[in-house]
Amino acid sequence: MKKIILASNNKGKIREFNAMLKGVYEVVSMSDMNVEEVPEIGLTFVENALIKARNASEQSGLPALADDSGIVVDALNGAPGIYSARFAGNHGDDEANTQKVLRDMSQIPDGQRSARFWCAIVFVEHANDPTPIIIQRGWEGEILREKAGKNGFGYDPIFYVPTHSKASAELSPEIKNTISHRGKALQALLAELKK
Repeated sequence: MKKIILASNNKGKIREFNAMLKGVYEVVSMSDMNVEEVPEIGLTFVENALIKARNASEQSGLPALADDSGIVVDALNGAPGIYSARFAGNHGDDEANTQKVLRDMSQIPDGQRSARFWCAIVFVEHANDPTPIIIQRGWEGEILREKAGKNGFGYDPIFYVPTHSKASAELSPEIKNTISHRGKALQALLAELKK
């Protein structure tokens, strides 16, 4: 099976990508290939995903996939946005990040708590690929007032999914992977890769 590098060391993302690309690609992480991270200096999810994909491909010599995703909260003028992983200061501190959103949203009334997870996925055949595949998808929901559920990672415990009447963290991984921003983006990417 063809190997592809995912420009991430996030174990949750690697699990999701491996589950969804099973039978098409074997997904390896940056740490598997000793790839060093690159600063995410883009101003959009797409720019950051491109930066990460080109870096991973250049260092590994493999085709690369990168996603840049986060949560966009309307009442917070789109924050945390591209800063979702480091919203509270330390990169990857899920608990601190969710608590900061809950604090920042504490005075926002019901009916004005709309948010969406956003995902930009980029695929490059090689580091200088002039025609990368770029897919963007969103997942609409609302910010809860307190955490619920134990599944998922990141902001999943405070993201309410109206279509299923529960938090993202209360959904099974199988259901989440079919309806989430990343799930929908990956499905679209798979369709492109199979062409």
